[in-house]
Amino acid sequence: MSNERLIPEEIERVLLDEETIAARVRDLAAQVSADYGDSDDLVLVGVLKGAFIFMADLARQLSVPHRVDFIALSSYNKGSISDGAVRLIMDTRTNLTGRHVLIVEDILDTGYTLDYLLRIFRAREPASLRTCVLLSKPERRKIEVPVDYLGFEIPDVWVVGYGLDYADRFRTLPYIAALKREVYV
Repeated sequence: MSNERLIPEEIERVLLDEETIAARVRDLAAQVSADYGDSDDLVLVGVLKGAFIFMADLARQLSVPHRVDFIALSSYNKGSISDGAVRLIMDTRTNLTGRHVLIVEDILDTGYTLDYLLRIFRAREPASLRTCVLLSKPERRKIEVPVDYLGFEIPDVWVVGYGLDYADRFRTLPYIAALKREVYV
């Protein structure tokens, strides 16, 4: 990698480099564009803060008309274990009723957050509701949730970069990397 000087000492290894991520985002955008080719009412709802870079890149690659909105959630965790409780911090500003909604999420691990979002958005009676997830950790799944567009499956490691953080750090790294275990344990 030519950007080795950009790798902080807390990083164990780079899992997905910039080129790999960019290629997959282009592929996902092509799939979404094909599926929504007849629609002029697509709303991308990004889950803050982690999905902001992924959603920006995805939105710029779409060839169909779309709107962008955001939602912010908080998970209640006991230590590093989530008990499944999710709280809405900031809601969308767009009325989703009758619109095609695509939830854009950075990472799917337990499934609690995405399950919560799907339940909330279904109650708003969208024309359709789909999910686009950049990263999935199948080993951590507690609840199975539908993923319509998936970027990558990754191992059960703490990842940072490309919007993902640890203690609000490393979000703007241009790649996705595994954090050294001693940093977060």
